[in-house]
Amino acid sequence: MHTIEGTGQGGGFRFALVVSKYHDFVAERLQAGALAALAAAGAGPTDVDIVRVPGAFELPLAAQQVAESGRYDAVVCLGCLIRGETVHFEVIASAVAHGLTEAAEATGVPITFGVLTTNSIEEALARSGEGPGNKGYEATMAAIDMASVIAQLTRRNTTERPGS
Repeated sequence: MHTIEGTGQGGGFRFALVVSKYHDFVAERLQAGALAALAAAGAGPTDVDIVRVPGAFELPLAAQQVAESGRYDAVVCLGCLIRGETVHFEVIASAVAHGLTEAAEATGVPITFGVLTTNSIEEALARSGEGPGNKGYEATMAAIDMASVIAQLTRRNTTERPGS
């Protein structure tokens, strides 16, 4: 039996961070966590591009365009939605989650979900603090592992023996 899994190593891969500017005071902290994860995994500054979009609703389209460019091995989407008094929160959260899933499926490029969906500013700040508990850090580590998994699967598929 052979197991294929992520290596946790970001060197040799290209990453895009697609970051919502809405609730920037949280998104910037998520971005800092993502950059810390990339650095810890061995990705250099030239291996990362940051794409800023107005809000979380715009993340799926931008992520799909980034993935379709062929320049990146994985895309990390970062943003923050804070529940309000109307159903707007649920509508946007659902649209973003589904949109990012569809973009990843359509492009075959890993697109990870680092979008906070919280009940309060306090919850958002708690999930975007320094260290590995930062959800931007977590989403980036998932992207690093998925880039590695996809690379291994692609390499395996292109080197299989005829008739196997």
